[in-house]
Amino acid sequence: MFRRLSFKGGVHPPGKKELAEKKAIEKMPVPPYIIIPVQQHIGAPGTPCVEPGQRVLTGQKVCDAKGFVSVPAHSSVTGVVKSIEPRPHPLGGNILSIIIETEGEEELVPEIKLNENYFDLSVSEMKKKILEAGIAGMGGAAFPTHVKLSPPPPKKIDILILNGAECEPYLTSDARVMIEHGDEVLAGMRILMKILDCKQGYIAIEKNKPEAIKTLRKLIKQQGDSISVIGLHVKYPQGAEKQLIKAVTDRKVPAGGLPMDVGCLVQNTGTARAIYEAVAMNKPLYERVVSVTGKGIREPANVLTRIGTPMANLFEFCGGLTDDAAKVINGGPMMGIAQADLEAPITKGTSGIVVLNRKDASMPESKPCIRCARCVDSCPMNLMPNILAQLVEHQKYEEAAENNILDCIECGCCSYVCPSKIRHVHLFKYGKLKVNKMRKEAA
Repeated sequence: MFRRLSFKGGVHPPGKKELAEKKAIEKMPVPPYIIIPVQQHIGAPGTPCVEPGQRVLTGQKVCDAKGFVSVPAHSSVTGVVKSIEPRPHPLGGNILSIIIETEGEEELVPEIKLNENYFDLSVSEMKKKILEAGIAGMGGAAFPTHVKLSPPPPKKIDILILNGAECEPYLTSDARVMIEHGDEVLAGMRILMKILDCKQGYIAIEKNKPEAIKTLRKLIKQQGDSISVIGLHVKYPQGAEKQLIKAVTDRKVPAGGLPMDVGCLVQNTGTARAIYEAVAMNKPLYERVVSVTGKGIREPANVLTRIGTPMANLFEFCGGLTDDAAKVINGGPMMGIAQADLEAPITKGTSGIVVLNRKDASMPESKPCIRCARCVDSCPMNLMPNILAQLVEHQKYEEAAENNILDCIECGCCSYVCPSKIRHVHLFKYGKLKVNKMRKEAA
């Protein structure tokens, strides 16, 4: 049975999972070259620690962390550093990147090997390995994982939630990882629970992924874990941290607060697997599973690909774009970012790339608000999107801040239900930028 838990608000966009959900993970060949941005995570960008002309091995560190809220980056191929220069980034603009040309036979750094007694490592040793592996949240936010695992002493974590909701339409990479590598996901979860000294763990999965739920429950039963798998309503944005915590525990994260304020910590299922590989195998995060899907791609697939691979290479591996392909989105269609350059690389936070055809990509012209309040009903953060949109349009940023615009998670529910097709999220992104700038100047 599924626990019928959820949260207030949200929407039900068509899932479109059928395009790739049954496709087993395929390993993509090593690309001719990779592009490693120094910024693949929230926080301070890294600092290159290699030079043009230098030969590097697969798994070798090429970028040092700069500060506590930062992580290093590693080469995902064996080759030679061609250049270090600004290149297109999937989040927009050009970011300083390390370009490495692949050469000959692949050679891993010698440190990558299995330690069968990895669970005997101390908590500090485990956290150090997670940092050195360059792990950042792989669900899209890309927050440095070692920081999340270091809450201040008063903030005791008593519940760990692995986020397997994957509520964005089209995306199926997390589901395939849970189905095909469930034992490694559970091993990573046990490591997390040891680090946090946490006795209660849940894996939260939307009930449209019955195979993933069945697989993990079977593994848990075989291994005698105290971990529980919870099936949740299919509703977007079920996978957002605050909404997931409310659905699973009925605890409400306060406005402006963090999950640790209510004794919870949320990690993505793919991140848990990467944590297992880092702690048990000394393997840095240099590859990940990516959903390449949508009606604009000829052969949708779930692909194990090297970080730094240009998107164009993935499309070639998946049969190329269809004749009516119209828009490429890094991430899902609700929160993803449209791409202007297919040379932009796969990063640690790239869970999927969606290619829409002309029909799905068409966007009707916005019209004036008719005050129907559908956006208010759908907002999972209990905000007033109609009011906030007007405040931003009229440049009343202080009032927008007073109306909690910074609590907006940019999920797009308001835009999805709006009969006037108002681009709420575009306005809120701009408004939040202005509010933060205003507060920074005031400070």
